[in-house]
Amino acid sequence: MNKPLEALWAVIGLFLTILSTMVEASVANPLASLGDRASSTISLGVTYQVGAVLLVGCLGGKNAGALSQIAYLSLGLSPWFPVFAQGGGLSYMAHPSFGYLLGFIPGAWLCGWLAFQRRCRLELLGLSCFLGLLAVHLVGLLYLLLSQWTSGELGRLMMQYSWNPLPGQLAIACAAAVLAYVLRLLLFY
Repeated sequence: MNKPLEALWAVIGLFLTILSTMVEASVANPLASLGDRASSTISLGVTYQVGAVLLVGCLGGKNAGALSQIAYLSLGLSPWFPVFAQGGGLSYMAHPSFGYLLGFIPGAWLCGWLAFQRRCRLELLGLSCFLGLLAVHLVGLLYLLLSQWTSGELGRLMMQYSWNPLPGQLAIACAAAVLAYVLRLLLFY
């Protein structure tokens, strides 16, 4: 992929990551038509943020994916752009979820690298999204272990930031793979 196109995807990835932080992920409820008490959507308990990270890797490649997340972290750590879910600034590095944000960089890079190893196939994109998500969680868990190992909160934090959001994030990763597949077919690459 040429450099101007990678730069464009990096900028798109930055904006997608920022915007997706604010949007809660949900799916349609097929039972909603059966009664007036059922909701038409069911929340997945996560935002679309991880999906944006993986999508830019699948569409823009490893460099665009990593650059967009480096820019996202740089903006969020600055005192002027609190783009993280719960604010921003340098003090956010003490937040238990910061390791997962750090994991966006290798997650996007790995996803982007794998997505362009062979010609575009849905299975390849699905695998690249799954492994990118795995990288996000491994870095996040490592950060938790290093920063919280003396506190009695480690188990609760691992449940809160890794185990509980994982089903919703897996669904988002699948959706990102399908969307990337369709867009890559439409964009002829």
